[in-house]
Amino acid sequence: MHRPSFHTRRGHVGHWAQATSVLALSAVALTGCGLQPATSYVPAVGPGSITPLDGADGVDLTVTSKNFTEQLLLGKIAVLAGTAAGFDVTDLSNVPGSQPARELLLSGQADVLWDYTGTAWLTYLGQAEAITDQNEMWQAVYDLDLTNGVTWGAPAPMNNTYALAVRSEAVADLGGITAMSELAALPVEDRTFCVESEFNSRPDGLNPMLAHYGLERGTANGVPDSNIGIYDTGAIYSATDNGACNFGEVFTTDGRLDALDLTVLTDDLAFFPAYNVAPIFFTDTIKAHPGLEKVFAKISPKLTDEVLRGMNRQVDVDGAEPADVAYEWMIEEGFITDPAS
Repeated sequence: MHRPSFHTRRGHVGHWAQATSVLALSAVALTGCGLQPATSYVPAVGPGSITPLDGADGVDLTVTSKNFTEQLLLGKIAVLAGTAAGFDVTDLSNVPGSQPARELLLSGQADVLWDYTGTAWLTYLGQAEAITDQNEMWQAVYDLDLTNGVTWGAPAPMNNTYALAVRSEAVADLGGITAMSELAALPVEDRTFCVESEFNSRPDGLNPMLAHYGLERGTANGVPDSNIGIYDTGAIYSATDNGACNFGEVFTTDGRLDALDLTVLTDDLAFFPAYNVAPIFFTDTIKAHPGLEKVFAKISPKLTDEVLRGMNRQVDVDGAEPADVAYEWMIEEGFITDPAS
């Protein structure tokens, strides 16, 4: 894959090189000088269902995002929404790393960032126990992050968490499998997995996942070690599609799921933590402009796993620009209009 691997993008790996922080600070410095990153292009915006807010005219609003495809798309959506709402928007998307992007928000150098509940709970807020219920996770993060001067807006249905996927043409041969609880009913030789090295060893990864679903790793009647292949994250999707294994570790909004026709198994016993995306705001900004939260509350319900998979695919597979993909989606949903039409 030609973009950062998806397993580090949401903060699953909390180690950021010093260079990452320097790059992020450099981006801030450029913005402070009146310059914006090269990725700051967005088309002109006309009002749709999002219209200018009272008091927004002439007010600066800074949007930030992390530097992988999905975050670039969400960042552009935020820029377009803020512009349609009447703010003078500074586009500070494409910041390398979860922690640097969050630091911009915590310090008030940014006003809006889309982020993931699981990342906040486990990485930023340092909680050890994952929460699988999506509503409970959002509420817990909302309550705790208020003390940091951060306000979480309404969550989207989109839950970008771990999952297992199978090539669709193999589903019938595997007994019509649709849910992870059905893994235990398969013959041992069919319980083959492609995973990346971190998921293979992390305390909430492969081994506890198998145990949660009644399977023991390393046993003849469970999942023998010979049934497990370790791959780079970007290679798992193609390896699963090519039949190197039956079940690949994936992320639920990855565009390659559709491009390669992979079927995601339902996590019916609720093992994986919730990673719903939501707009988060510097609390002082929301206090000054409470209508901004309502603007984003219009957008969140439309952001489903299927919608993000489609947009991610347009960028990662078809080569489209994130700003153009976000713009077309915002127009299709009626949030904005094209002033030239």
